[in-house]
Amino acid sequence: MKYKKLGDSDLLVSEICLGTMTYGQQNTLEDAKQQLDYAVAQGVNFIDTAEMYPVPGKAETQGKTEEYIGEWLVKQQRDKIIVATKIAGPSDRFSWIRGKNNRIDRKNITEAVETSLKRLQTEYIDLYQIHWPDRYVPLFGAPDYDPSQRRETVPIAEQLEVFADLIQAGKIRYLGLSNETAWGVCEFCHLAEKLGLPKIVSIQNAFNLTNRIFHINLAEACHFHNVGLLPYSPLAFGLLTGKYLNGIPENSRLGLFQGFGMRYEKTNLGKAVESYVAIAQKYNLSPAQMALAFVRSRWFVTSTIIGATTLEQLQENLASIEIELTQEILTEIDKVHALYPNPTP
Repeated sequence: MKYKKLGDSDLLVSEICLGTMTYGQQNTLEDAKQQLDYAVAQGVNFIDTAEMYPVPGKAETQGKTEEYIGEWLVKQQRDKIIVATKIAGPSDRFSWIRGKNNRIDRKNITEAVETSLKRLQTEYIDLYQIHWPDRYVPLFGAPDYDPSQRRETVPIAEQLEVFADLIQAGKIRYLGLSNETAWGVCEFCHLAEKLGLPKIVSIQNAFNLTNRIFHINLAEACHFHNVGLLPYSPLAFGLLTGKYLNGIPENSRLGLFQGFGMRYEKTNLGKAVESYVAIAQKYNLSPAQMALAFVRSRWFVTSTIIGATTLEQLQENLASIEIELTQEILTEIDKVHALYPNPTP
C-alpha cells in the first residue's frame, strides 16, 4: 500500500479508502468488523462514512454505519486510523436528520459533529466533510445548473467560522467538501485565505470510467488550490464490474436502491460498459480492477474510495493496488471515452 498527503493537511492517507455506506443495511456489524480488519491488515488507514449512512437513507437505520465503525474503532489504536465523516446538507428527502431545516449552520453543524463523535466513540474526527452544498447545485446526475432554482443559503464564510471553532476545540482536524463544483472549491478557498479561516483539504465527488467530468473544470481548481480528490463510486455503482450487462442481479445495489436512475439509466451507458469490460478481458484483467486502477492513475486522485458487500469483493478491489495500466490500455480506454463520453455525469 502506498500513502499520499491529503491536500495541505498532515494526513498521510492510503491510496485506497474504505467506504462504508452499506454497513447497517446490506452488511451486519460482524460483516463490518471483518471488512475493517481485513482492510487495515492490507495497509488501509483511511475510512470514510457519513451521518446519513447507510444508503438508502431511512429513519430507522440512519446513523448505524457510524455506530458500527465506532464499535470497531474503540478497540483500535486511534492515532493509526484516519476517520472521515460528513454532515448531511438540506434536503426534503432526509427530514429525520434534525428536521426539515437541516442547513449547514452553527446549530446543525454543532449537533451533527457531537452526534457523530458519540456514535464513532472517538474524541475527534480527522476529516469532516460537507456531504453536499447548502446552496442549490445540480446533484447526482441532475440536469444542468438552473439559476431559477437558487434558494436562500448559509454564507460560506459563516460555515467556515463554525468549522474554525470546532477545529480550535479539537473536535475535528480538517475540512473537506463533497459533491461540489469548481466555483464552490474556489469560493471556499478564497474566503478561507481572505478571512484567516480553515482551508479545505479535499473534495469527494463521483469519478470513474463513465464519469470523467472532474477533468473538465474541477481538476484545474483543485490543482491550483491543492485540494485532493477522494473519488467515490469508482465502479459506477457496480456497473463497471460488468455484472449488470445481463440484467439486475438480486440484492444488487441498483436492485435495492431505488432513485438512482437519474445517473445510471443513461443513453450509451451499456455500450460504454461493454467496451470497457472487453478491454479488461483482452488484457486478462478483471473489469473491476481495471476500473479502479484507472481512477488511481489520475494525477489529481489522492485516495480512491471503495465499498463492498462481501469480503470477496473487498479482496478483489484491494488487489487492484498492484495493477498499473500500460499506455496501450490507457489509449484504448480513451478511445472508448471519445465514443461514449461521460454517460453517468
